[in-house]
Amino acid sequence: MKKGLIIAISTITLSLISCKKNESGNKNVLKAGDSTVLADNGKVDSTVNYNIDVNGKKSIKTDYVYKATDGTLVKVVFNYKEKTMSIRNNNKTFILNQVESKGNETIYEKMDMKATVKKDSLILDQGNNLIELVKTKI
Repeated sequence: MKKGLIIAISTITLSLISCKKNESGNKNVLKAGDSTVLADNGKVDSTVNYNIDVNGKKSIKTDYVYKATDGTLVKVVFNYKEKTMSIRNNNKTFILNQVESKGNETIYEKMDMKATVKKDSLILDQGNNLIELVKTKI
């Protein structure tokens, strides 16, 4: 009887000690997961949008559908690590490099094509053509 009681008390004590939750944890793991994109001036880039899942995890949204004034849809994908933007329309893809980021405006260029991104608008300037695009909800 004494052996059974000692074993039961020991088991309960060990389970309580081993199940103690350590909430201090490694704080650097959370800091490393931060996915905020900064502009060239060191401020948060407001042209970048984020997805937040049900657990509150924040991730960078990279692909969008923009609509031109004539109704044409264009897929735009941003690569913030490589600082590029790809524009796809009519089975053609144009990849532009980021040249400047002010925080509220980001400019991409390649050869004679220039793209200016401000909030929900994208203005493409190619030679004499000026195309205005607006982000859609699709």
